[in-house]
Amino acid sequence: MSDILSPLLALAAVAGVLLGAVFFGGLWWTVRRGLASPYHGLWFIGSMLLRTGIVATGFYSLLALPADSWKILLAALLGFLLARGAATRFLPAPFSSPLGSGLDGKGKP
Repeated sequence: MSDILSPLLALAAVAGVLLGAVFFGGLWWTVRRGLASPYHGLWFIGSMLLRTGIVATGFYSLLALPADSWKILLAALLGFLLARGAATRFLPAPFSSPLGSGLDGKGKP
């Protein structure tokens, strides 16, 4: 069992990174599109439900792997958090100020 555990944990970590990329990439995209849309609430709530559903389904499907479920989920969570750090560091800020506000990003016109 231990000889197949390492590849399964690596697979779970990679799956966590992919789930994190979908979640945080979708969040970044939603903020960009949602702020420019007249239907802010629909964008943000719909995106939250979709992203959360995808990630919850992904984590749940990892439980089918033949290993201790807590180790698999921990590896996937570490991968997810790694994707969060990468998204925070490498994705640009969507907007410095809301569209059409005339602000320079510091609250001054």
